[in-house]
Amino acid sequence: MSASTSETAERAADGHGPGADLLAALLDGMDAALCALDADGTVTHWNREAERILGWSAAEAVGRRGFDGWAARSGDAADALARLMGAMGAPGRQVHEFALLRKDGGRVLVRTQSAGVRGADGAPAGVYCAFSEVHAQIDLERSIALSEALFDDASWGVVLVDVDLRPTVVNGQAARAMGVGPRTPLGRPLAELLVQGVEELESALQHVLAEGGPRAAAEVWVTLRSADGERRRCWRNAFVRLSSPLAEEPVPLGVGWLFQDVTEERLAEQEANRLRFRYSQLHRAGAAAAECEDPTEAATVLLDFALAGFADHVLVDVTAGERRLARAVATPAGAPGPVAPVAGGGVPLRYPSGHPALQALSRQGPIRASAPTPPGSWASDRHWPQDAAHALCLPLRSRGRTVGVATFLRSSCRPSFERPDTMYAETVGGRVAAYLDLAALDATER
Repeated sequence: MSASTSETAERAADGHGPGADLLAALLDGMDAALCALDADGTVTHWNREAERILGWSAAEAVGRRGFDGWAARSGDAADALARLMGAMGAPGRQVHEFALLRKDGGRVLVRTQSAGVRGADGAPAGVYCAFSEVHAQIDLERSIALSEALFDDASWGVVLVDVDLRPTVVNGQAARAMGVGPRTPLGRPLAELLVQGVEELESALQHVLAEGGPRAAAEVWVTLRSADGERRRCWRNAFVRLSSPLAEEPVPLGVGWLFQDVTEERLAEQEANRLRFRYSQLHRAGAAAAECEDPTEAATVLLDFALAGFADHVLVDVTAGERRLARAVATPAGAPGPVAPVAGGGVPLRYPSGHPALQALSRQGPIRASAPTPPGSWASDRHWPQDAAHALCLPLRSRGRTVGVATFLRSSCRPSFERPDTMYAETVGGRVAAYLDLAALDATER
């Protein structure tokens, strides 16, 4: 070591020179309170955070032996110093809690982490001690515990999204909701995970980064990619903006995105609303049909009410001999309009073999059918309106016999018929069959 280097080291060790200035600046810039004691228990270092917590300045603290008479009560000082100095010969860090005395006379409970310091010869030379108020430490530990619980045990999906809108951390619940492994979504655009709904989610995330989180949870329907095909789900979402607590001005680190799958609840609500509307329509239809003198007119009124929110077209064919059907009632094929009797009806229809209406007549049960993609001439081949893409055919039964077949049709912009739709159509069909049967009896009597 050169003479100049040796002199610099000696000045730093004596508390003078650039080395000592750098050490003082580092200690004073720390967020944690820190003090150091030599092997005799004399305070050698005391930073600004320690001064903030206890009120004692470095000039008042450095050079004192132990804490008796200033930073601790006499009854506490000996025990506090003994526990701190015990870390000098122990491996690792020691954690303790004890009460210290503020300069204004108040007591403060602190949690300390202390470790031994060894000299150049390897012999114990003292201890350093980092400490903070217990409530501040508990707040920190509580925040850490909350973070770990959210990512381990939360029933909500939790995703941390960076400023580029890419997931950086995904908890198990979120990964299961997305149908992927916990690490699969990391760093990937949301568009690779979602088929639909990604625009709404990305817009919400951008808004949170710019303006902060919305006040209320928002629900978004998304379609997920999966090995088994696409899955449509409803997520209730909440967002919080993440900003660095260490920056002078808030710097966005990303967004905390919490969501819960509420698909089953929303589907149940939709089904309840659908049933409530449909059977309200049936009630109104029954009241209106009861005022009709002509049974055929009553059937058309009933069908008009039943079509609302259910189907785009309805065709009613009555039996005209063995496995033969003739059109009796229908909606207009070219433009929207009310259900009406077919002028000049009674001519048997030339349905091809395997037609859904003939199948319903033969099986005495409902038949559902949907057009292929592309539909081609699927509708016209079956003598249906050109925009028909989904069909539900069911036999009309009255007094133990089949009086006809009803066909409900939907366009391609609507979903195909499902089991609940069939049950509703059968309820409507039972009433229509009774009116058609009554119309046939009236015609026979005339």
